[in-house]
Order: sequence, then structure tokens, then C-alpha cells
Amino acid sequence: MLKIKDVKRIILYAVFFILLISCKEEKEEINAIARVYNSYLYEKDIAEKLPLNISKEDSVLFRANFINTWASEQLLLQKAKINIADDHEEINELVAKYKRELLIDRYKQAILQQELDTLITEEDLNEYYEKNKNIYRLNEDLIQLKYIHFNKDINDEKEVIKLFKSNDDEDINKLINRELEFNSFNFNDSIWVSLTVVRKKLPILKEEDRIKKNQFIQKEDSLGVYLLAVKNVLNRNDIAPKSYVVPTIKQMILHKRKLELIKIIEQTLVKDAINKKQFELYEQD
Repeated sequence: MLKIKDVKRIILYAVFFILLISCKEEKEEINAIARVYNSYLYEKDIAEKLPLNISKEDSVLFRANFINTWASEQLLLQKAKINIADDHEEINELVAKYKRELLIDRYKQAILQQELDTLITEEDLNEYYEKNKNIYRLNEDLIQLKYIHFNKDINDEKEVIKLFKSNDDEDINKLINRELEFNSFNFNDSIWVSLTVVRKKLPILKEEDRIKKNQFIQKEDSLGVYLLAVKNVLNRNDIAPKSYVVPTIKQMILHKRKLELIKIIEQTLVKDAINKKQFELYEQD
């Protein structure tokens, strides 16, 4: 049976504990800027998310929106805990599964970052393209061309046309040296570009205009003179040129290497675990 002295001691401890919790809650309330049930929001929580170099007016608006969003989340969370209590076990399983997958993925990414060979040579590109080029079919028309657009009042139009038609690098360089005289131009006809993009850039080309390989086009409108020299054309459903799909090929090669490396890592882990008796298979009756 407890003595009176012991009872008094217990009561004293209880009072002290209640006062301690009360002081803590008061302290939390003093430092906090908002409360929803037992959750508190502090100024530092907002400061960590506040964008740099934000104006005073935008800062006030950001702060108000942040508080309202936080309060809504906390209220929804409380309602969810009350109203979907039966689903807690399923949710915990999903959270645990997501955590496992996230940890495994982080580990795989760390290994890939250290071990993955990201160097892709021209030989790699050629080999992959030759093996898979039939799957790279164009979904639009492509064109290789050079063009030039200049005002009608240019002094030596015939000379410009002559230089433009030439395939001599020296003649093209003469035009490049005069680039300030032209409204727009492109002298690199080795690059494949979308015909749709070319039509937008050069509206002088109409949809009904038939574009052919090795074609020279000269047109005029109120904005000036357009010279176009079409080197080559590829139509929709033709096999895409390698240069046009190089970015995609690089992605595919890296993706394949990632899968192969991850498979090797998994096989090595299993083999190593078996050797160290960390993984055992038990025979089933």
C-alpha cells in the first residue's frame, strides 16, 4: 500500500509533467505562425521555400498562399485519417513498397553513374543504325537546301545569283562575307531539316509547290528575292537519314547499356550472396 509521502511524490511528478508539456505547447504556439490540430507551421518553413530576389509584395502573396496550402493539406490529412481508417494497412504497405523501390532505384542510379560507359563512338552509331534503320521511318518530309533572301534593290543581283548557284567553296565564302546585305540565309545544305519548318521560315514556298532533288528556285514578293537550291528530299515513310536520328540512337544505345549493366549487377549480387551464405534456397517437400 502506497504511503502518503509516495502519493504526494507521484502527484508532484504528474503536475511537473503537465506543466512541462504545457510550456512546450505554449512555446510552440509562440514560435508558430499557424496551427492545425497538433501540427504547427513556422516562419522558417516558409523561408526555406521563398524564391530568391522576390519583391515585398510578391513575398506577402507567396506567404499567404503557402499558409493556405499548408492548412488545406493538414485538414485533408486529418479528415483522411478519420474517414479511411480501414485503408491504413493497405496504405502502409504501398508506402513501404514505394520506399523499397525508391531505395533500390537510388542505388541503381548511383551504380550506373559510376559504372555506365557513356562514350558512344561513330562506329557504335553506324552499327546500331544499320541494324535498326528500318524502324526509323519518317513521319514528315525532310529537305537539304541552301537559301538566301535579299532586297530587290541590291546592286549586283546577277552576281549574287551566280555565286549562289556555284558549288565552289570560295564563291560561297564570298556570299558569307556579305551576310550583312542579306535578310536571311543558310549555306549549309548538309543538314536535314523539316520541310514544314522551311515553309514557315520561307512563306514564299507554297504547299502546292512540288519540291524536287537538285532543284533551283527563284521567287520574288514584296519583301524581296528568294533563292533556293534543293540538294536532296526525303518523303514521309522513307528511312530516316542517320544524322537526323542520331540523338534517338544515342538514347537507345545508353538505355540498352543500362539494362545490360543492371542485369549484370543483379546477377553478381545474387551469386555473391550465395557464396557468402547470405542467400539460401530451401528444398521444398
